[in-house]
Amino acid sequence: MKALQVPQDDSLPSMIPTVKRFMGYMSPHKLKLALVIFLMAVFALIEAIFSLLMGAATNIISAGPGPVGPLYQIIIWLFAGAIIIWISGAISEKLLSNISQDALYQLRIDLFSHIQKMSLGFFDRRPIGELMSRVTNDTQVIEQFISIGSLQTGQAIMTIIITSIVMLLVNQSLTILSYIVVLALVGASWLITKTSGPAFVLLQEKTGDLNGFAEEWISGSKTVIACRQQEAASRRFSAMSRKVADIGEKAQFSALISQQVSNIFTTIVIVILLLVGGIMVMEGMAEIGTLIAFIGFSFSLLGAFTTIFSSYAQILNAIVGASRVFEVLDQKPGVDDRKNAPAMPAVDGDVIFDHVDFSYIPERRILTDNTFHARPGQVFGLCGPTGAGKSTIINILTRYYDIENGAIRIDGNDVREVKQDTLRIQIAQVQQEPFLFSDTIMANLKYARESATDEECVQAARQANAHDFILQQPKGYQTILVDGGTNLSQGQRQMLTIARAIVANPRMLILDEATSNVDTRTEKLIQEGLLALQKDKTSFIIAHRLSTIRHADQILVIDKGAIIERGSHTELMMKKGFYFDLYMSQFRGKLSGIVME
Repeated sequence: MKALQVPQDDSLPSMIPTVKRFMGYMSPHKLKLALVIFLMAVFALIEAIFSLLMGAATNIISAGPGPVGPLYQIIIWLFAGAIIIWISGAISEKLLSNISQDALYQLRIDLFSHIQKMSLGFFDRRPIGELMSRVTNDTQVIEQFISIGSLQTGQAIMTIIITSIVMLLVNQSLTILSYIVVLALVGASWLITKTSGPAFVLLQEKTGDLNGFAEEWISGSKTVIACRQQEAASRRFSAMSRKVADIGEKAQFSALISQQVSNIFTTIVIVILLLVGGIMVMEGMAEIGTLIAFIGFSFSLLGAFTTIFSSYAQILNAIVGASRVFEVLDQKPGVDDRKNAPAMPAVDGDVIFDHVDFSYIPERRILTDNTFHARPGQVFGLCGPTGAGKSTIINILTRYYDIENGAIRIDGNDVREVKQDTLRIQIAQVQQEPFLFSDTIMANLKYARESATDEECVQAARQANAHDFILQQPKGYQTILVDGGTNLSQGQRQMLTIARAIVANPRMLILDEATSNVDTRTEKLIQEGLLALQKDKTSFIIAHRLSTIRHADQILVIDKGAIIERGSHTELMMKKGFYFDLYMSQFRGKLSGIVME
């Protein structure tokens, strides 16, 4: 087997705090848990009584000819005990299933809700596939243990406790003898699991990486095919899968070896009990029935310990999964509301950037000393090279990130002093890549404002030039959009996002290259919708096609995080500076008579 580098024991998640924290999700069901533990105790006690009854039956048989009534009575007790075991086991499984599913339901809800509250920076640092693995794979391994493994493990622990007590009450000498072998098994199993156990931590991490890779590449299948990277994707997936398989082989090694070790020690304990116990019976120090009972006790103990060590993989997987879930739950939003922050009042759209500096990563400045003033109803265009900082200005205006220095004020209110959601609800955004949900067209339009009426949505669709093509869909406004709108063209999806922004009835508007991915005819339709949307609203337009911001009241030319030029289209063209060169590069050969427009 290939050697692998795995974490040492000190890198394993702290088991007790993790288990204790998860038990908090089960605490609302304390009475049910108490009943499960009681039924486990009944199960273990009946199992121990079985061994005593078998010993008693052996004594009756070994005594020679005599009344068979006591033997029949033992058989009846055995049948009754079997029924009790079956009933207690069934009830325990039902209760534990109910408890575990409720706990996991709440855990999933807490995890998903917490992720929704995180700032944009949280998602920037984590691939979507990794987060999906936390929500699905990690909660699944917890479920697998809680639903099945926890009952087996709990029952095994209860069997060890009850059986040990009964053994001590029956014969202390044989108990000590049995435990010498049992503890030797425990020691051997512990050494095996201690050696290979840390691999489960690595297995869980690499499985999460594998799931994240699959999620990303399947989501980007169109790009993969277009770039002819199918074979490369398959090779990388194969390499990652091989690594997971190798780690899994090592991780599962303990369970396989533990079973073999258990079989060996079971044979040893029987041989020792028969040898030593047989001598004790022959010398009158014990009855043969006691010896038979202790063989049964030993089988129960060995089986219980074997169950625990065989479940080690499942237990550790569940703990690792829970620790990964709790690690996300412990993350704090990078941007948080200040204590008792007031709601943002209804804004007019007076926006001031006052000497603003910003960095995504400390000491790597993205924006430097940005200052400008947008008055209510004005249209501001943002242009410049890729990576200049245009989108960053929008990200801090909407407070997806907090600035380092300076201030951003809207109608005199510092955006850091008000509740984020009351700020963002007044700003509509139309992104370069339209995003729609797999729901009806009408539901997608209402996503911006749930209280909107059907009539308001239809009117918004008309303003966005989307109404006609919506009516051409199989069920009109009730047509289900497949996989985020793949049954629509790029331009149609963009018109729907514009209609959605109109439904939101915002006070301010952000357009992030909203027409860069459509043809000229569709762009004209979209521009008409955008003009309707921009009416009387302070608007910020990020532009790659400079023709889309020629009408702007003010154009900010950004390069390397600084505003290097500002003015109207005509003013900037007259300066013949950076903007002029940028415009010329796009419209070379088509500029006759345009400079002084």
